[in-house]
Amino acid sequence: MLNQIKKAILEGEIDSVQDLVKKALEEGTDALEVLNKACIPAVEKAGLLFEAGDYFLPELIAAGEATKTAMDILLPEVKGRKEKWKSVATFLIGTVEGDVHDIGKTIVASMLSASGFDVIDLGIDVSTEKFVETVREMKPEFVGLSALLTSTMPKQKTVIEALKTAGLREDVKVFVGGAPVTESWAKSIGADCYAQDAVAAVKIAKRLIG
Repeated sequence: MLNQIKKAILEGEIDSVQDLVKKALEEGTDALEVLNKACIPAVEKAGLLFEAGDYFLPELIAAGEATKTAMDILLPEVKGRKEKWKSVATFLIGTVEGDVHDIGKTIVASMLSASGFDVIDLGIDVSTEKFVETVREMKPEFVGLSALLTSTMPKQKTVIEALKTAGLREDVKVFVGGAPVTESWAKSIGADCYAQDAVAAVKIAKRLIG
């Protein structure tokens, strides 16, 4: 069953993943086992295939969506048993104000979740105030700012400056990403990390927490 779930995730078969995960739980398979032995290995393999050029963006997106479907079923089960679930770290993520693109951001969120991070996804068109308010309330270790338009890239800098003003900047590592975003841009606005894709985001975040 676990191998079937992995295969379905890698093939982006959302309906099959949903059915297989539910069936596995009904048959008594532990949710944490499904997570650790099917979902995480599958999403890691999808990342490796993408890096190797054997997967293209549509396939990575499909695998990410399939993973998200599985996580939506599994995480409530796993988190209900706090003695068995301890997230790696909390990662706050959202698309900045004025930008309504979410495919890349959603893939990053899915892969982070599958890799053990507790992800707070604020969605799209997120105001600077919302980012600051959520950082103050939830105290995440990481903040991810996505911008898919050159016209909204400056909002990434605005959020970073607002975090400084609020006295919260030193408490978080800020990631920036999105199609027009570059490493030089990330450095120029004072971001901690630039991630060109979901695979890079997960690798960098894991490295930073050791």
